[in-house]
Amino acid sequence: MDAASTATATTIASPDEETPQHMRALAQANKVRLARAALKRAIARGEVDPSDVVREASWETESMTIAELLTSQRRWGRTRTRKFLMPLSLNENKQLGTLTERQRRILAAELAARSAGKRRRIG
Repeated sequence: MDAASTATATTIASPDEETPQHMRALAQANKVRLARAALKRAIARGEVDPSDVVREASWETESMTIAELLTSQRRWGRTRTRKFLMPLSLNENKQLGTLTERQRRILAAELAARSAGKRRRIG
């Protein structure tokens, strides 16, 4: 097989692939970034419960780290996040998309228990 036939085969593109691959990748990354920023704002406002985010495992959160999710809550910084994760044996840099089902259940349950305890103290 010569170089000319290989080049021709790789340059034929469908309508979706007319834009260069790196531009499609940038567009996808921007889409994820914007969706994740909106999610973080909703968590900070208290509109979205972080335990629900862990349970649902949506496309926006697959590459999001546990620390990124937890610190998006009001008054949660690195120290509180580390103290929260230590007894769960979870690394703060672990991506939500790589959590096992067991880890996902444990993390969601602990977050739900913490938010339920917070609601009882306030209300």
